[in-house]
Amino acid sequence: MLTAAIFTPIIAAVLFALWPLRRQQPAMTPPPPDDADPTPDPGAEAPMATAERALPTPGRPEEQLLQAAATLVAAVPLALLVASWIGFDSTGGFEQVQTLTWIPTLGVSYRVGVDGLSLPLATMVAFVFIAAIAYPVDLRGRAGSYFALMLFLEGVSIGLFLALDLFLFFVFWDLSLVGMYFLIGAWGHGDAARSALKFFIYTFSGSLALLLAILGLYLASDPRTFDMAQLIRQQPLSGTGVYASLVFLGFFLGFAIKTPLVPFHTWLPPAHVDAPAPASAILAGVLLKMGTYGFVRILLAMMPETFGHYAIPLGVLAVISILYGALVALAQSNLKRLIAYTSVNHMGYVILGVAVAGLAVSGEAKAQSLALTGAVVEMVAHGLITGALFLISGSVLARGSTYEMDVYGGLAERARMLTGVTVVAAFASLGLPGLAGFVAEIQIFAGALGVSPPLAIIGLLGILITAALFLRMLQRLFLGPLPVRWRGFPDLTLQETVVLGAMLFFVVFIGVAPARLLDVIDSFARPFVGRI
Repeated sequence: MLTAAIFTPIIAAVLFALWPLRRQQPAMTPPPPDDADPTPDPGAEAPMATAERALPTPGRPEEQLLQAAATLVAAVPLALLVASWIGFDSTGGFEQVQTLTWIPTLGVSYRVGVDGLSLPLATMVAFVFIAAIAYPVDLRGRAGSYFALMLFLEGVSIGLFLALDLFLFFVFWDLSLVGMYFLIGAWGHGDAARSALKFFIYTFSGSLALLLAILGLYLASDPRTFDMAQLIRQQPLSGTGVYASLVFLGFFLGFAIKTPLVPFHTWLPPAHVDAPAPASAILAGVLLKMGTYGFVRILLAMMPETFGHYAIPLGVLAVISILYGALVALAQSNLKRLIAYTSVNHMGYVILGVAVAGLAVSGEAKAQSLALTGAVVEMVAHGLITGALFLISGSVLARGSTYEMDVYGGLAERARMLTGVTVVAAFASLGLPGLAGFVAEIQIFAGALGVSPPLAIIGLLGILITAALFLRMLQRLFLGPLPVRWRGFPDLTLQETVVLGAMLFFVVFIGVAPARLLDVIDSFARPFVGRI
């Protein structure tokens, strides 16, 4: 079942890549570069007509058929993971494990399975991919290639979260970079080629550090193995010796770049701004979680003693990311860049929870378990919330040809559905009670206050700044008088509304009824913290 969830979209991707689709002119007017002057020329064509012309069209029947088929294929892994969820027993260990010998001379196997950490994340990943594939986008006459890359990326992303072999984990990790590189470079806008290259160089550099660390851990194991379950039991590296610290550093660099943590974040804003909206949703909702997942699955689980020694510096770095991401986002006038920096902020929350869970303290197991549970919930919530926000930014760009918020204003008068979904997503991101973000952040900070009050108190300032930046964003986009140029501003289409509505439904559902999700995650967090 788990193998089918991984390889069904990958096999389908090959078929989509071979689909003989004729090229056509782009379905919408290419947006201007980010540094272009958004002020309309008085002598130019009427702005209302411009907005309507920029709206994505459904595309040719063949493209619509491909999109529908790709969406159906993307839904297969979700259905299989829901079935895995139904059969999940919450034993605290790995379940539904599937194993096949791959490279016996190295001890490498194809081994996949689920536990309370990987199952919620893999399910979220599958859902975000369905939303991204179903969302309207300018395919530029290359629908087959676009959906092939999306499905390929879905398969390797799910594979990474289900992998129980470090070598297999690394293979999926590197393949995810390839898919995202081409999505940004071929379907992006602005300086897409440069942003795609910067994304790849930065993250591939982290992959090299990650590979060296994996080999270091493998060489320290006895018997030598890449099996994650055995490495967790063996604990081959412990303490703060030079060798253990170097291996820890390699893992840290690989995961910190991917997460990203400050100061390793500089590749993220341009990649987001120049990527097509569905690719941005995948980048934020899925790829960033690979880094935070690695911190928990590998560093915290396989090197807990070393992690405990460096947990305070890691927590400080997390708080810096929280405050820096929020403050820089507050200063942005570009909608998509603002959302990108909030990802730096929210990943800081996740790493704060992970750092608190790994601190070498006694008598605080419940608080540490609470923080770790909150960190995992934050990964899931951020994937849904920020994924929706990036899709919304794509809809704004398609109608207004710019991300500059100061150009807009008063859109609530014309686009009520767009206003509604943006308000829900923004309030979820700032942590309003009753929404998924609150469920995550209250547990992270409750646990952090019990273990390290200074880190928690300083980190709480990030929530205040985040609230201010999202309220300011809503004010600039939707409140005030409606400019004359936007009197023909179209509201969301039915396709956009259904996709965003589905994502935000689960944001509300997790906020109102989180018990089942928390039970599954807690089945991992409670016994895990007890072992540290």
